[in-house]
Amino acid sequence: MAFFARPQSASAAVKIVAPSTASADPTKTSPKKDSTQRQCRNILIYGSCKFQDKGCIYSHPPRPTTPPSTSTPQPETPTSTAKLSQAVNAPVFVPRSSSLPPASPTLSRAQAQTPPTASLSTSPPATEYDEHDPYDPNYYISSDNNGLYNMYTPEAVVPQMQALDVNPYDKLYESQFQPEYEQSFEYYPPQSTFIRQPLNYHLYSHPPPSPPPSHFISPNLHADLLLRSEVVHTAPAPGLNLPDEIQGYHTLVPLESMTGERRKFGNWYSTVYRATGKDSRSHVLRRVSDFRLAHQAAFQSIEQWSQLRHPNIVSVHEAFTTRSFGDNSLVVAYTYHPNAQTLYDAHIKPRPPTFVHGRLQVAQPHVPERTLWSYIIQIAGAMKAAHDQGLAVRMIDVTKVIVTGRNRVRISSCGLADVLTYNPASPGVSVSAAQIQEDLVMFGKLIMALCCNNVAATSNFAKSLEVVTQHYSADLKNVALFCLSKPGAHKHIGQLFDMIGSRLLTEMDDLQNGMDFLEGQLLSELENARLVRLLTKFGFINERPEFARDSRWSETGDRYIIKLFRDYVFHQVDERGRPVLSLSHVLSCLNKLDAGTDERVMLVSRDEQSVLVVSYKDIKACVSSAFAELSQR
Repeated sequence: MAFFARPQSASAAVKIVAPSTASADPTKTSPKKDSTQRQCRNILIYGSCKFQDKGCIYSHPPRPTTPPSTSTPQPETPTSTAKLSQAVNAPVFVPRSSSLPPASPTLSRAQAQTPPTASLSTSPPATEYDEHDPYDPNYYISSDNNGLYNMYTPEAVVPQMQALDVNPYDKLYESQFQPEYEQSFEYYPPQSTFIRQPLNYHLYSHPPPSPPPSHFISPNLHADLLLRSEVVHTAPAPGLNLPDEIQGYHTLVPLESMTGERRKFGNWYSTVYRATGKDSRSHVLRRVSDFRLAHQAAFQSIEQWSQLRHPNIVSVHEAFTTRSFGDNSLVVAYTYHPNAQTLYDAHIKPRPPTFVHGRLQVAQPHVPERTLWSYIIQIAGAMKAAHDQGLAVRMIDVTKVIVTGRNRVRISSCGLADVLTYNPASPGVSVSAAQIQEDLVMFGKLIMALCCNNVAATSNFAKSLEVVTQHYSADLKNVALFCLSKPGAHKHIGQLFDMIGSRLLTEMDDLQNGMDFLEGQLLSELENARLVRLLTKFGFINERPEFARDSRWSETGDRYIIKLFRDYVFHQVDERGRPVLSLSHVLSCLNKLDAGTDERVMLVSRDEQSVLVVSYKDIKACVSSAFAELSQR
């Protein structure tokens, strides 16, 4: 272990010099002079030698006139036993020419990592492929120190390289060999698959504990966020003839179908667009066509709604009128929630049957009760917040309440009905008792529609109540009946929370579980910028043309070690000369460098004349020293 003792030089690097040709190697044995008198062992083992006429130096006796039968085993004789013992002790057969491709000159630089002690001290470096036995089928996949991979790499790296490299016995690889080798590769069994352990990208923090399944957080959170980001950046289809800019909003994209039956908003037709606002954020523009604003005071309710912020209400920004669409249109701007859908599209809209475990089944017709309770609590909370501010929701409908996440709902299009039904005779904006009762009735109709999977569930109230009694609990039935009951002077949304008090505790527990899950995800991304900082330092140091009047500043001293490490991380090649594009290798090396581990790595120069053995801790010190020198100057 004296070889791995830490040197006392400033760069803490051990230089390995290739042995000269004049130095004698005690482990290398000279060939015997009587090798030409020895019988070729290929004759005894295979019956013939393919290199007999190609320079084989051993004796090849003439073949017998009648070839021996290969089906019946011959009895062993003392003479054959002696010949076999001589064949075993015969030197390794080395043909003068080989059909295998020559070794790549960049192989040692690509495959070198931690140098094994045995290979550096006793075994000479392998330079040609034809120094091995061409009939050894386990040469390329050997687990000892005689294989192709192990000539240049330690045993710890061999499983990782075998997991990344191609199988040398597949069809694509064997086509490079001569035809006589093609049939022999057909009989080898498939190679074992090496399972790589997941890479620990985060060395600063421990992985977060596995949270329980959350009611509000999707298990595919990462994929959902990527999908939302993709939806935000979608471009509009050509040929829609939409205006380029409306009151500072541009890049309009319709969120509803522009062809077929148009959706009605009360007595008016409405269309929903996505647009980019003045703040470079996406907004939703709900346009009501053919509407002429008679009184500017109708926008007072929009101003009050814009001051209300609630997690279950789509925020209102502003309202204005425009003639950019070729008519008198009213436009209200809201916050945009990507990839959202209405309750009608999520639960009530008919869907074609799907195959489940090989059988054609219809989608689940009823919404789970736990999901219904979550919807009821969220919508009721939004109604209470609006009523406390003196506003009426008036938009509690399956086509206006949207699902923005897993079991997360928000009331959209708030304030629009106040503008459309503005009455100058009653200029007060404060909510009235009649509007509160109207909101409760609309809420009860929404609950019945979700329970019965039918928008017109209240048209046949007796049958719908029977369906609710059959599939849901009595508490849910009582909530629906309370909202649909006759209005009273003291009937308000606060009484609903007294009826569902026990359900609020379950909702609170699910919210806290979801918060724990999100904190764990944030913890794993806490130090995700440290590798970028390392790459930035490499860009400042490597290949710098001139610094401190030294044109070779980045090629000398500690900077030379950084350059070799950069080549080791990013400029590796495989045994066939192809670039190694392994993200796991890059992340593993950068993580070890950032942590400053004591693990050593072998760095080989591009001309293969210099070999340095340094630790990641030493390389980190070199990077810090070079970057500090740049910062001070």
